[in-house]
Amino acid sequence: MSEALDIFNSLLQLAVENKASDIHVKSNKPAYLRLSGNLDAVEMDAISDKQVLAFVNETVPQQFEEDWKMNYQVDYCYNDLEAKGLGRFRVNAFYQRGTPSIVFRHIKDKPPTFEQLNYDASAITKLCELNDGIVLICGATGSGKSSTLAAMINHINQNFDLHVVTLEDPIEYIYKDIKSLINQREVGLDVLSFSMGLKAVLRQDPDVILVGEMRDAHTFETAIHAAETGHLVFGTLHAANAQQAVQRLFDFFPPEQQLGMRRTIAGCLRATITQKLVPAMEGGGRMPVVELFIVDLLGRTTIQEGNFDRIPAVIEAGGDMGSKSFNKDLYNLIKAGKISKAVALEVSPNPQALEMNLKGIFLSSGGIVG
Repeated sequence: MSEALDIFNSLLQLAVENKASDIHVKSNKPAYLRLSGNLDAVEMDAISDKQVLAFVNETVPQQFEEDWKMNYQVDYCYNDLEAKGLGRFRVNAFYQRGTPSIVFRHIKDKPPTFEQLNYDASAITKLCELNDGIVLICGATGSGKSSTLAAMINHINQNFDLHVVTLEDPIEYIYKDIKSLINQREVGLDVLSFSMGLKAVLRQDPDVILVGEMRDAHTFETAIHAAETGHLVFGTLHAANAQQAVQRLFDFFPPEQQLGMRRTIAGCLRATITQKLVPAMEGGGRMPVVELFIVDLLGRTTIQEGNFDRIPAVIEAGGDMGSKSFNKDLYNLIKAGKISKAVALEVSPNPQALEMNLKGIFLSSGGIVG
């Protein structure tokens, strides 16, 4: 084992032992671990630019070597540590100011359950049991979208005899067939692009399709076609809330097409799940706060009419269908003693309304303000 591999393997083992979600390595500095959302420096010697470069050159898959040489950045998975039970690591290597840096994301060896994620699974499991449509998992980078998707696929795998095809960049969690048959395709290794993989997957007799990221109009249009022809499609989208997620779907298309896409998107979108990770009260770590938009009849009408600013009110009115706002979830987590009031007010999209809720002031209809 080379000096660089030895240094990085020891660092990654330390990260796993301390339950770090991410590991940051910048040339000529000690590494940093992200622990419960915060970056903490590791007490170690600085890692030189030559050591960083040596690690990437030794571990990057052959198929991605050209990307690294030509584009000065590359994504891949490092899994030489699987024998030690440390799981896999998503690697993003890149240059800054002429020197190499790496950010690792720890991927646990087994897909999580909803309970392990501190997730209220009652509404989410119903989405896993849909026959068709599109379900989007939304949030910022590092908000736990991949873990939530993995828990959903894990639930399907444990309960249903289905064919699941995933398109990922890169593959993160690895699934073992239980009840379902799961084929995982990695963009760059098994298929050239998401859009090409989606076009092919419709000829592979899938029941469920997972698209790692909705990146462009062509990918989303193919996902729509899959949903309309009887497939359940899961995908991720960078959006801060349901309203923003829906609006971004229309942003894939030029203005002259957007009006015509309203009926189509309203008809195939089943739900958006938007989440944030916040510090937990007990035992450290973080837990998800979730906004859930179940697209019922009122939701479809709202999207079809283009009244996107009405989506927050539709979520409030859809509690019986499983919809819930960020503030409602924050309220429930505070009352359950899982997060602090201070944290909740800090992350709330409407802290004044949440403060009213906590004082027992609710809408006359019984819903929670905000």
